[in-house]
Amino acid sequence: MRFCLTISLSLALFISPALFAKNSVIADSDAETEQSIAKSESLKQKPAEEQTSETKQIKVHQEKTWGLGVLVRNAEIPFDTEADNVTSFVPMMFYQGEDFFIRGIEGGAHLYQHNDWQFNAMARMRFFDIPAEYQNQVQGDTIDLGFQARRAFGDNTFFDVELFSDLEGKPYANVSQSWYFQHNSWEFMPKVTARYKSASFNSHYYALEDLTSESIGAGFELNAGVETRYHVASNFYLLASVNATMLDNNAYQSDAVAQRWQSEAYLGFAFFNDISKPKKNELSNHGYLRLAHGWATPSNIGDILAGDTVKDEYNNQLTSIFYGLPLTDNLFSLPIDIFLTPGFIWHWNSEVQSSEQEYVLAIKAYYTIDWPVRWRIGAAEGLSYASDVSYIEASEMERKGYQPSELMNFLDFSIDINLGDIFGVNALNETWLGYSIHHRSAIFESASQFGRIKGGSNYNTVYIQFDF
Repeated sequence: MRFCLTISLSLALFISPALFAKNSVIADSDAETEQSIAKSESLKQKPAEEQTSETKQIKVHQEKTWGLGVLVRNAEIPFDTEADNVTSFVPMMFYQGEDFFIRGIEGGAHLYQHNDWQFNAMARMRFFDIPAEYQNQVQGDTIDLGFQARRAFGDNTFFDVELFSDLEGKPYANVSQSWYFQHNSWEFMPKVTARYKSASFNSHYYALEDLTSESIGAGFELNAGVETRYHVASNFYLLASVNATMLDNNAYQSDAVAQRWQSEAYLGFAFFNDISKPKKNELSNHGYLRLAHGWATPSNIGDILAGDTVKDEYNNQLTSIFYGLPLTDNLFSLPIDIFLTPGFIWHWNSEVQSSEQEYVLAIKAYYTIDWPVRWRIGAAEGLSYASDVSYIEASEMERKGYQPSELMNFLDFSIDINLGDIFGVNALNETWLGYSIHHRSAIFESASQFGRIKGGSNYNTVYIQFDF
């Protein structure tokens, strides 16, 4: 299970609304090619000394399709329980690259693209809707893995065939048709899906075979829904969606299920590219590599920011490396640099834990203040998956009576200063020294996908960051 989750997060290395995938990729690729040709012609006309200086410049990046949202999900519970609905807080990221993508609660890699066809390897989050008070114990929300074949009919119609399974190998298949419409500030994305569920999948997730010992057969269920997005102003959007599912006869007639229809709805907001403006061909920010080392603390974020940090008695430590891919250099007309930042973290062994790995995918924002030298404040939001829960986190869960979760929300708060400005050395102009808080949590019991936990873990880290 841990291995599969690790692969799923790795597949989700990069993000976006896939409805624009094909056109966005082609446009970005063509623009970059034209820019390279123009730059080469320009260099031919310059003296050798200027050519050498020009070729040493840091790589120029184009603006990417990206998004970061916060939504509340409300779903009907199909089982025979006192509670009729369950609500969850769902952060979402979006990105579309030439090879990788994330679309809210799903992500993956384009294995093959030709004309109107795509073949994708994918990971998708699936919610298991039971009363909130049982979600920490059961932790039924999971990530499914599979493959998708997509055919585009023009720019606005898509036909998908998917083969998926859960992490225990219970298979299912989807056939779906989706559309895209835009009118002024409104965007609409309706979709209809027919799903074939294997007998093992149906028995586990609908007959609740582990609890009831009831086994049922396979079946087809139907789903229809529509997602909408409203452009309020600049980078700010409102998001909403509604979906309805009609269960198959085998699932509906099982002892655990109380109703044939199940509905779900999302409502929230997000930051996306400004749809009213073309993407920039050149960004002022550059890629980066960040190396950090940190020390665990039982203190919460509020205490840390107030300067009241308690040292972990077992001195648990981590070392991390993060890569920064520039997405844009402007948010709400402010000079805010936005990056997609995947990271790998090594938790060192100690007398209370073995070494373990952590994988992060996040979107990071930096704001630079140029007085008296350049320094920056930054914040990141994303996902963190740990191969095993660290001692500092597991001990807090034990004290509070929670079962820990390997998948958690990730936050990073940082402040750094430019070493080139400090020492007056041009060679260090793209080097930064900083401090950050490395934080995992489950958003105060509000997120079922993170196990309905309150609490998490914090590490004080120091880092050096290189722009390139």
